[in-house]
Amino acid sequence: MIINDATLRDGEQAPFVVFSRADKLKIASLLVAAGADELEIGIPAMGKTERADIKEILALNLPCRTSSWNRASIADLEASLECGIKAVDLSVPVSDLLISVKFNSDRDRIFRALEETIALAKKEGLFVCVGGEDSSRADRVFLKEVVLFCKTQGADRFRFCDTLGVLTPLSCAAIIRELAAIAPIEMHAHNDFGMATANAISALEAGAVSVNTTALGIGERAGNSSFEQVLMALATLFCESRKIDGKILKALTQSVAKAAKIRLSRNAPIVGKALFAHESGIHASGVMKNRAAYEPFAPSLVGAKRVFPIGKHSGSATLNYHLNRRGIKRSRSELNALLPIMRDLASKKGGVLSENELLRLVESC
Repeated sequence: MIINDATLRDGEQAPFVVFSRADKLKIASLLVAAGADELEIGIPAMGKTERADIKEILALNLPCRTSSWNRASIADLEASLECGIKAVDLSVPVSDLLISVKFNSDRDRIFRALEETIALAKKEGLFVCVGGEDSSRADRVFLKEVVLFCKTQGADRFRFCDTLGVLTPLSCAAIIRELAAIAPIEMHAHNDFGMATANAISALEAGAVSVNTTALGIGERAGNSSFEQVLMALATLFCESRKIDGKILKALTQSVAKAAKIRLSRNAPIVGKALFAHESGIHASGVMKNRAAYEPFAPSLVGAKRVFPIGKHSGSATLNYHLNRRGIKRSRSELNALLPIMRDLASKKGGVLSENELLRLVESC
């Protein structure tokens, strides 16, 4: 299963986000080191600065396929060729709504544009992925005609775009299963309803060969399927042989968050600080006995650390853990007597206690 990451294209299209060239070079290197199989690195038709950035990324000679995003037009394709790119995504609208907005409801124009651009791209020896914009709202018969036409013209892959994030995992799997019987499919999911990563995984299960991601799921509107979520799902849930380096993954997500000027939510999947924070007494006690009781994978895999907050829902195992760290021993009965006092204090504070606050509490009791 191929992770084609578009952080440097669709990710940068997130509202209010602009990456510097230094940001792009760092993020590209970290993405590959973290496990991205392919990168989509920009839109050459945007202008000289964008093309210069793309050339700098290509000069890194990263050990993966790098592609650019283009409209299915000769001008866009020529801009990519000028950069020295070796793979392209050629995008066309495929829903009647967007065809009316962009192509004046002329479906034949879609086929003419694809025929012309695919021919030139293949003549130049490029890997070609055709992106069907708004595929999820397209007429199903017409969409299949487009996919088959692209294949007969020599395209290597078809990108199914759930442009407005309107699919559910079941509906996504159904259409991808049909299209995967025609040509190799890449899934491009958006997160308007919070299902981008779920739809991406569903598409892979249904036969897609590739999925687009962005680090932290950033992208237009609510964003895209998340690189770190897809990566860890493939490595742990699908048991793919992928080398995960927690330090690199952490460096990637922190770098993207900084460059995009966004704050990581503490309950973010995979990289949020709360994923390995166990306050509930039952959960904390279980993890202390066996990590797998309440953790889907080891914290070190994603550069995280396990913590046991001292709060309203903590149990005696947590108190014992923190006191032992300070070389203090207390009997079970003493810990049980301390619990209601600690919980009352945490409730009044409206938050968790520090170890020092716990020690002062023990000394006063």
